[in-house]
Amino acid sequence: MKKFGVLNQGISEVIAGMGHGDQLVIGDCGLPIPQGIRRIDIALTPGVPGFLETLCVILQELEVESAVIANEMEDVSLKMYEGVRELLGAVPIQRCSHEEFKKMNQKAVAVIRTGECTPYANIILNSGVNF
Repeated sequence: MKKFGVLNQGISEVIAGMGHGDQLVIGDCGLPIPQGIRRIDIALTPGVPGFLETLCVILQELEVESAVIANEMEDVSLKMYEGVRELLGAVPIQRCSHEEFKKMNQKAVAVIRTGECTPYANIILNSGVNF
């Protein structure tokens, strides 16, 4: 049995298989997930697990080069945006419209669906290298 880190088999498997430039999406429970993209559904009930707590755990295992969020996150869900900024620290964050964000999901290796019910609580993490 794994002792620490991400215990979810699907998430652990995806992160271990990612290479430089691959994209992993963490989304709220309403984010549409394109056909053919791996769905890792960890939603239990509304709000559980939350988006920020999921992002925090993923950032402990995934080397992130940059991230993408929808413009609407800062405008509509300021606390969520501030939490993302705090967790990502110096990682560059690109912005786009929510519609463009949904199109970009088509390139992801997987989408992790959380129980988050806050509008626009979605992020694309671009994998970096740790050397």
